[in-house]
Amino acid sequence: MKSNSDKIYPRSNDYQTVYLKNVISKTNIEVGDYTIYNDFYNDPKEFENSNVLYQYPINKDKLVIGKFCSIACGAKFLMTSGNHSLKSLSTYTFPIFNDEWDMNLKVTDAWDNKGDIVIGNDVWIGYEAVIMSGVTIGDGAIIGTRAVVTKDVPPYTIVGGVPAKIIKKRFSESIISKLLQLNWWNWSYEKIQLNIKNIQEGNIEKLKK
Repeated sequence: MKSNSDKIYPRSNDYQTVYLKNVISKTNIEVGDYTIYNDFYNDPKEFENSNVLYQYPINKDKLVIGKFCSIACGAKFLMTSGNHSLKSLSTYTFPIFNDEWDMNLKVTDAWDNKGDIVIGNDVWIGYEAVIMSGVTIGDGAIIGTRAVVTKDVPPYTIVGGVPAKIIKKRFSESIISKLLQLNWWNWSYEKIQLNIKNIQEGNIEKLKK
């Protein structure tokens, strides 16, 4: 059997869950194979318009999401233009209202550009979590429900709260190191299929074989 990861809906008669890669049209959003998004309020196919906010072409900022991620309903990604400038004496976005003030200010000076949002592989992002611009989330991390992530999250780390703080590591450092070396998400469909039981049972020694 071959992979069907090129279809929109992973499961028959389930229109709340999509393979996210296959509903993205914007070039500044990159999504890896098998990553899913579930939405029981709105059409999950509208993710790039409903969940990726303040991503204006002028900033050239990207949202990069790895393979095998699970993104829960209502998760939001706040890109560069959601960060009003803090170096200014005012948080008001004067540069985007040049016509009003009869000036020619640089539009991108209205906000602080903190960079891309980069999500690793096998990351689980919980219900209505918010990921802020410039944040990198490592492979295997878990973002708790309604967490607001303002800082980088290390691989295989669980975070939660507002702002999000580390709760605990998912595994020991030795197991995390082995998982990061294995990069199982880059294996072929056939090899992953053969190892799903070992992945589910947490049998890393058999997984290595």
